[in-house]
Amino acid sequence: LFRKLPGVGTITVVIAKEYRDMFDEIVKEDDRIGFADPGKERQDSVFSGLQQVPSSAPLVCIHDAARPLVTVEEVNNVIRDANEHGAAVLAVPMKATVKESEDGSFVLKTIERSRLWEIHTPQVIRPDLLKKGFEKV
Repeated sequence: LFRKLPGVGTITVVIAKEYRDMFDEIVKEDDRIGFADPGKERQDSVFSGLQQVPSSAPLVCIHDAARPLVTVEEVNNVIRDANEHGAAVLAVPMKATVKESEDGSFVLKTIERSRLWEIHTPQVIRPDLLKKGFEKV
């Protein structure tokens, strides 16, 4: 999907070395594609990928394989919003009923879901903002 979007200058796939050969054909076709090593936690993998982003990149799109059905329209909307605000995420209204419990055995209350949103990817942000965030953790 990102290969077809206008303005995408670099695509970094964060994946273990033993799986990179699955991308051989695509890499031959598109020299924008590179790799980064995954980390122990998701934030470590994002940081690793961020190191491959050129300093001239106005935005970084973080997308994971757990959400393969994102549409071009959704991605374009998140990019548009990130251009305007510096960062944006794809989100959908929460459908599940969420309960609050102190001990996992008894329900204290049902959380009002009309104010809750599930965060999906891509998550789009200016690289400098993301780097500042990493400096704080």
